[in-house]
Amino acid sequence: MRNIFCAATAGARAPTQMIWLPGAYHSAQDFLNEGFVRAAARRSAPLDLRFVDLEMRHLDDRDAFQRLRSEIVLPARDSGAAVWLAGISLGGLVALDYACTHLGELNGLCLFAPYLGNRMLMKEIAAGGLADWEPGELAESDAERRIWRYIKTRRDSAKLFLGYGKDDRFSAAHEMLAAALPADRVDVVAGGHEWSTWLKLWENFLDSNFR
Repeated sequence: MRNIFCAATAGARAPTQMIWLPGAYHSAQDFLNEGFVRAAARRSAPLDLRFVDLEMRHLDDRDAFQRLRSEIVLPARDSGAAVWLAGISLGGLVALDYACTHLGELNGLCLFAPYLGNRMLMKEIAAGGLADWEPGELAESDAERRIWRYIKTRRDSAKLFLGYGKDDRFSAAHEMLAAALPADRVDVVAGGHEWSTWLKLWENFLDSNFR
């Protein structure tokens, strides 16, 4: 597991640590290249940002998942900071999977254009609506059904924020998740599944929550 730690504040350790997971074919370095740290620094956001490459071979790679917990999330919690897990695209699914597997360990989730499951599952949920959908018995490796069961029955106290572009190729799934959230925790902007859209969402998120 490779990771890049970047403090977005000066002086003492910030009260909140936010751990970012990239999407497929992206890396931790891309967050730096695309201006995520600069955006936080310009606002003097009270955040310590960490960008992590999980190097997962497949979605049921629980070794990488457990290393994320033992090497990054739990030490952040032990420091006394509030801990947020954030992800873009596939990283958003991993963040959701973490939240529903380890209830109570996170203070918040920030998801930009998260991948939320295959088309067959999305059609299954959309057919009768999330309220009437039943996940059935889940295999340990079925992360996609597990996260939707979590979304449907969520009882933990972690704040969940969703952002996506109007023209994102996964927007139909995003709309189903948005319908399950308070309106003030959803941000929809112009754009597609691309870094310029995600940077705008990040700037909006910072302005609304950490300024």
